[in-house]
Amino acid sequence: MPTISTLAILSIAVPWLGAVVIWLLRDREAWVQHALAVAFALAGAVAAVAMIPLRTESNVLDFPLGAAFGQVTFLPDGLAVFLAVVAAVIGSLAVIFSVDYMKGEKQLARYYAYVLFFIGSMVGLVLSSNLLVVFVFWEITALCSYALISFYNDDPKAVAAGIKALIITQVGGIGLLAGALFLFVYQGSYDVPTFLANAGKIPANVLALMAFGFLVAAAAKSAQFPFQTWLPDAMEAPTPISALIHAATMVNAGVYLLARFYPAFEAVPHWKLAVLTVGAVTALMAALMAVVSNDLKRVLAYSTVSQLGYMVYAIGAGGLFASQFHLLSHAVFKALLFLSAGAIIHAAGTRDMREMGGLGRQMPLVRIVMIVGGLALAGIPILNGFWSKELVLEAGHEGGPYWAWLIMVFGAGLTALYTLRFITMVFYGEPRGKAHVHDAGPAMKVALVPLALGTLTTWLIAGEFGAFLGKAVTGERPVESTAAVLTQVATAPLTMVALAVVALGLIAWWQHERLSGVATALGGIGTMARNSFGFEAINRGVIAATEGAAESLRGTQNGILNWNVMAILVGLVVVLAILALGGA
Repeated sequence: MPTISTLAILSIAVPWLGAVVIWLLRDREAWVQHALAVAFALAGAVAAVAMIPLRTESNVLDFPLGAAFGQVTFLPDGLAVFLAVVAAVIGSLAVIFSVDYMKGEKQLARYYAYVLFFIGSMVGLVLSSNLLVVFVFWEITALCSYALISFYNDDPKAVAAGIKALIITQVGGIGLLAGALFLFVYQGSYDVPTFLANAGKIPANVLALMAFGFLVAAAAKSAQFPFQTWLPDAMEAPTPISALIHAATMVNAGVYLLARFYPAFEAVPHWKLAVLTVGAVTALMAALMAVVSNDLKRVLAYSTVSQLGYMVYAIGAGGLFASQFHLLSHAVFKALLFLSAGAIIHAAGTRDMREMGGLGRQMPLVRIVMIVGGLALAGIPILNGFWSKELVLEAGHEGGPYWAWLIMVFGAGLTALYTLRFITMVFYGEPRGKAHVHDAGPAMKVALVPLALGTLTTWLIAGEFGAFLGKAVTGERPVESTAAVLTQVATAPLTMVALAVVALGLIAWWQHERLSGVATALGGIGTMARNSFGFEAINRGVIAATEGAAESLRGTQNGILNWNVMAILVGLVVVLAILALGGA
């Protein structure tokens, strides 16, 4: 029986090995590329799942990197193993889906190499307990994301979206790196468990800088206010990538960061309120943008941003279990929705919902599973999204201000509205497109069915999931049994209020033609939503400033190899000197 440290290494190394093998084979035989990618992805998922019964709340592995970099250590506790399993399992389903979706595409080696490299890196990010190593994995996931968004590199929109995602997420990376360096200076190591146990010994002003630096990092990675605009643009990536990286895994890294370090930062003045406010503002703005978008993938992207806002809001309110339970539900139903959208776009040849309609007859299975995912997104009983979202709202009502709870309940109504809107525009009514639509391929269906079953059933393990997460999430207040959790939600008066608002959202779209006068009166808000409430211009300014700075530094790149090597070495020496002096 392998030890958990062996399984942790395998869950990272196997996908990475697959990436190297596929890259070396190049694009000689497409079926070999598909088969190897599926095999390595599934093997990594098996290693990740095998960690479940062996999880521990102590560090494992201790590989020294030197005084300045500490030790490579893993903390495979419930929180880390949960997210590692999400990344590996949903990653393997996305790879299976790609067998049909990427059929006939060129440069499969590049595609699968980056996908597998990303899966291993995401697992490494959540398992590592050395904060500097966490930062390294954090940056690798950003690089893979950039490369995959820009996969169609002859499309200027895809390239621009990749650069935008890279620059915006790097803003957050600076916050995480600063936090890691502060930790080394004041603690003498990058060890996360040591920091969580002794955070009170760090000067209050430094701890506050770390707390808000991590909030910036999380907001940028999880596309939260004011960095939310990069994620919808990232939909230029192949749809399996949208499902894997930009819905189910990488964007969860910010939520993971806030949950992991919540015990250290919860006492920092105004930090919890700032986290809660970021989540609430994001959830509302993104829901409004989803209501007015006609691009199917963008609707789902705005939806992802909004649901991540619910998770961040829950953390700010102290509801860590609610945030992680919603993360589990969202990872399953949003991967289902994105992969369903991929099958639709692959068949219809367009992302514009105004050119769809009536697709349910040609794609009956896709219609069924997408409705299942949509009902979960809208918070309709008894699917997984209903239970987890209600827990988020209850946590917010208990631990946050009333105004924020009202925003989140209103957002639940908007979610129901835009969900019914995209389902009816895609599957019902008369066909509006001219393309000959075909049903999804067998590999696509193989990936969709397990996710639909998960959407229908994961809520049945609420209590066991809470016990699995352990003290890292539940603290000294363990989660009750599944029956107790479900009874609490089902009998709470707040649930009735939220369901009433959801029903109003559904009625608003059902009767949208009769309510056209209301829509006209709210046209100003719709225009603002279509323009990303002005934040697109701000983000473009950040990108332009970054590109301008890079252009200014271009003069230092004179093409002389010796000069470039010397510059790299000098930079490395300076960093090492800072680290060594800080630890002295």
